[in-house]
Amino acid sequence: MAAGLFAVEQAIDLALARSAELNAIMPAARAAANLSAVVGQGAFDGAAETFAALARARRHIVDTHQQLQSTKLQVGLGAVAIGDGTEKPPMPAFTVVEDRSLAA
Repeated sequence: MAAGLFAVEQAIDLALARSAELNAIMPAARAAANLSAVVGQGAFDGAAETFAALARARRHIVDTHQQLQSTKLQVGLGAVAIGDGTEKPPMPAFTVVEDRSLAA
């Protein structure tokens, strides 16, 4: 079941990324072609609605993931680890830099 859930999460994330790319390209292409803002508005509306629907779908699959986590505990599977067996990548190191230019 976990593999199916992860596959859906990954597919939605990929679709969201591609939809965002399309939504970014469309107005840029219109501007590059020197067309009026009214040209292609219906297509832009449809692409934007698609992105919004994918964002809602992502929220629903995240909710499903959380519900399955609760269900796992309810049926006594709290000690079961899920994943692909590979080690997690190391967390990136962050350096805190103090910006003294803002000091009074």
